[in-house]
Amino acid sequence: MSTILIIDDEEKLRRLLKRIISLEGFDVIEAGSFKEAARLMDKEVPDVVLCDVKLPDGNGVDFIKEIKIKHPSTEIILLTAYGSIADGVQAMRNWAFDYITKGDDNDKIIPLLHRALEKVQMIKKLENLKKQAGHRYSFDSILGDSVEIKEAITTAKKVAATDATVLLLGETGTGKEVFAQAIHHNSSRSNKSFVAVNCSSFSKELLESELFGHKAGAFTGAVKDKKGLFEEANGGTIFLDEIGEMPFEIQSKLLRVLEGGEFIKVGDTKTIRVNVRIIAATNQDLQKEIETGRFRSDLYYRLSVFQITLPSLREREKDIRVLAAHFAELFAAKTNKPVPALNSDYLDTLQHYNWPGNIRELKNIIERSVILNEDGILSLKDLPLELRANNSSFSVFDLAGVEKMHIEKVLKHANGNKTEAARLLNIGLTTLYRKIEEYHIN
Repeated sequence: MSTILIIDDEEKLRRLLKRIISLEGFDVIEAGSFKEAARLMDKEVPDVVLCDVKLPDGNGVDFIKEIKIKHPSTEIILLTAYGSIADGVQAMRNWAFDYITKGDDNDKIIPLLHRALEKVQMIKKLENLKKQAGHRYSFDSILGDSVEIKEAITTAKKVAATDATVLLLGETGTGKEVFAQAIHHNSSRSNKSFVAVNCSSFSKELLESELFGHKAGAFTGAVKDKKGLFEEANGGTIFLDEIGEMPFEIQSKLLRVLEGGEFIKVGDTKTIRVNVRIIAATNQDLQKEIETGRFRSDLYYRLSVFQITLPSLREREKDIRVLAAHFAELFAAKTNKPVPALNSDYLDTLQHYNWPGNIRELKNIIERSVILNEDGILSLKDLPLELRANNSSFSVFDLAGVEKMHIEKVLKHANGNKTEAARLLNIGLTTLYRKIEEYHIN
């Protein structure tokens, strides 16, 4: 329920306003002075304040500033017996929501309250989204208790507080962009843009245009001037993923940005200056790329001012259970399903798999399991064949294991109709029931 605070030294008017506003379903508190109002607001922050301009202990126009500094999401509507344009202008400058005259504008109070509350709710929603975003990109959102991941987080926290260029190393799917986001959002640049680009997703010409922009007529199809991502990220951070795939010809332009904070758009002659932090990432051995002549050594040394190597999932085996439970909860919420339990066979199989795709692969596997699951317990039947084959209790060369899997698939296809499943399997219904019991098929 929304709370309205009425501040007025006229008790009769206060009581009248309280009754009118209470009938609208609002919770109303009242004060006869600014001192009393300040004491009430220390205990409970109202959504909207209806405040008289002239009180024995002060002026409402000045009091607005105090309220907004302490409680920026609270809206204030000023009431006065004598409308004054000068006071009205000053009130708006002091962040009042509106300014109305007592008596003449009584019919405006309720509609005005509703409009003020709409603004309050919008501000609160935005603040909540900011908090969620802050948590999403905080280092606390990076799950895991293994020594390897904790060391990477500790190192990243230290560099986040600086403006140093960072090079993130690690296999595909280890969470390099998550780390880049956390470094940015925990830096002094957090209120500026974070721009991510995958260097392997574009041809040489397109990547150059994406990063640095172009002038109209620079090439066929360039019908107007375009800002590059470095300009978009000015004051913030640019994340260059798969930096090892950057064409050799563009590397010199990137080096110029790193050395002098400047570049030239494609087709232009004018130098543009930017202040951008660069975080790069690769799954390649850049030292080997330098030896083969595909990567500039001077660029490498500029990029690797601060290196952080992210561990593969197989190096942090003890974190798999925590991550699996987290992803199960995440995808259950997305698919409007109850959070499933994860049985021991399911977890053991995840823990002993090699995870070539690392966290990204684990996330995809859990999403698939949650979508397919129908009994609220994730078990071997919810895993793809290549993972089930990895379980010590099942082998693709084991006839019983293959038969069990086939029966499960047919039952699923038949929507659990055992008579239909037996027909499709070309076996008797009693045989199917016996095999269901034998293989412990749910």
